[in-house]
Amino acid sequence: MRRISKLTRVAVGVASLALAATACGGTSGGSNGDGDKNLGLAIAYDIGGKGDQSFNDAAYAGLQKAKGEFGYTTADIEPTEGETDADKEQRLASLAKQGYNPVIGVGFAYGPAMEAVAKDYPDTTFGIVDSVVEGDNVASLVFAEEQASYLAGVAAAKATKTNTVGFVGGVDIPLIHKFEAGYKQGVEDTSGGKVKVISQYLTQTAEEGGFSSPDKGKAAAEGQIEKKADVVYQAAGLSGQGVIEAAAKAKVFAIGVDSDQYQQEALASYKEYILTSALKDVGGAVYALAKSVEDGKPLAGTQTFDLEVNGVGLSESNPQYAKIAGLKDAVEKAKEGITGGQIEVRTE
Repeated sequence: MRRISKLTRVAVGVASLALAATACGGTSGGSNGDGDKNLGLAIAYDIGGKGDQSFNDAAYAGLQKAKGEFGYTTADIEPTEGETDADKEQRLASLAKQGYNPVIGVGFAYGPAMEAVAKDYPDTTFGIVDSVVEGDNVASLVFAEEQASYLAGVAAAKATKTNTVGFVGGVDIPLIHKFEAGYKQGVEDTSGGKVKVISQYLTQTAEEGGFSSPDKGKAAAEGQIEKKADVVYQAAGLSGQGVIEAAAKAKVFAIGVDSDQYQQEALASYKEYILTSALKDVGGAVYALAKSVEDGKPLAGTQTFDLEVNGVGLSESNPQYAKIAGLKDAVEKAKEGITGGQIEVRTE
């Protein structure tokens, strides 16, 4: 029977860490897989891989925190272009067989592979981000993306001067619909319907590059800016870098996603125009699962990260965030409404 829980604040804050953390050697305790070594956390990246300044890099920050704290060996493996579920199965099985524990698939695309592999390695704890996989040794790490996106919508409605804002989704799938739905609701509730939202999805499938093509993101944002959008929110993985570039070039605001993109070194030249980011503590989830294994009490079932446990949120790093009249107060009021149950955020 699947257990559903909300994680405590032990996981909070990892996604905002600098991506370079102290590297420590050594091995962890415990018996894992079929390997002759007792190893620690391993993560297998989603499309876009390490360096996306967003989703995958947040997972890497969690891995680095666990590595530094527990002093054990870790592994992080890149995806390959055009790979199949069988390729993912082989990757997960190889990590488990080598003795890594836990083994985490970063992204919903690992669902079928994890379902197939986890039962073959019952002594290994597996984790999957953004999907639910049944299994006594599987922790499904899911988020209330719609809540963070609602707050992003509040910020956009307060920041816009043209009464037109944009949303760029990487791939037209239910997960990204949650981002769009929350954002639109936040804009509507804050503006009383006076602010228009222009939405666009880059591709229908991930294989077409929706999460890994900055050029597609840039073109989409440019089109929305031509239609007078002066705040553009992106939920598009690596493609979102193109959205941010286009916004900065046009001197309008972008809203980042997953990590605090204002703080990302690779985006430093655009940071003035990254108003805020809808945070999703993927790093915290990765770290929490690693800690549970290290403590001998591995998590399993569905672990939900929402606004109530600071598993999602909105960044305030850009000084412009505090300078826009009424923005910060409106976001705080929205947070209270969501956590208090007065605001129910849509997911579609």
